[in-house]
Amino acid sequence: MPPPQGPPRIELPGVGHVLAVASGKGGVGKSTVAANLALALAGQGAKVGLMDADIYGPSVPIMMGVPCPIDQNVTPLPLEKFGLKLMSIGFVVPPEKAVIWRGPMVDRALRQFLDGLQWAPLDYLVLDLPPGTGDAQLTLSQHTRLTGAIIVTTPQDVSLVDARKGVEMFHEVRVPVLGIVENMSYFVGDDGKRYEIFRHGGGKKLATAVGVPFLGDLPIDPRVAECGDQGEPIVHRYPDSPVAQAYFKLASTVVTELAKRPNEQELPDVVM
Repeated sequence: MPPPQGPPRIELPGVGHVLAVASGKGGVGKSTVAANLALALAGQGAKVGLMDADIYGPSVPIMMGVPCPIDQNVTPLPLEKFGLKLMSIGFVVPPEKAVIWRGPMVDRALRQFLDGLQWAPLDYLVLDLPPGTGDAQLTLSQHTRLTGAIIVTTPQDVSLVDARKGVEMFHEVRVPVLGIVENMSYFVGDDGKRYEIFRHGGGKKLATAVGVPFLGDLPIDPRVAECGDQGEPIVHRYPDSPVAQAYFKLASTVVTELAKRPNEQELPDVVM
């Protein structure tokens, strides 16, 4: 007897690449990387969307300076800001309200975000995934044609161990891993010297160990957190800053990696 069929795969006509930005653990700056990477891609002339797939802890509303909840009769979704198309559960749920949902409800919400909104035309749809290897990752891997995943880590061993789990998870569900990004990699002082506060090079070492590209390292800059908290990511507010330039370099590297890979891939078989 054949197994029961799940919901059909979500097709996104008019969307070129769907990029999942993920991490094995929280606190590594994944949402910051997703937001600034999306802006850097847009800054290079691409049409870009950013979808916040973290149902329990959405970051996009604060980072993009969107007062929530929004009135959908006045502001249709996905809304547009800084040249990006944006969607987050935080746009429709009051910020003080906890989202207490089981997996099937998360699955339904993410499918609605993708299938119920007009994303096209886009060159890139960047998905800011929650940390870990749970329901959101499985839903998107099973029901969406992900072009590839970008794994964010910091140099410390505790982050690298979890980042490796993230790489292995995407391998298990047959989603290509475009590469690893080392965030908070170094700090450049007023004296112009480079200081490796949290060690350095772990991301590149992990990429070599698991056989995926190393996409680059991103420096520490106090303005990154400041800009995110004030609702205007650093790539938009300070595009000439060293950290913004690092994001533009990252965007170029991602585009180069995508050019090496086929556009089509088989839908992965995921055990739920």
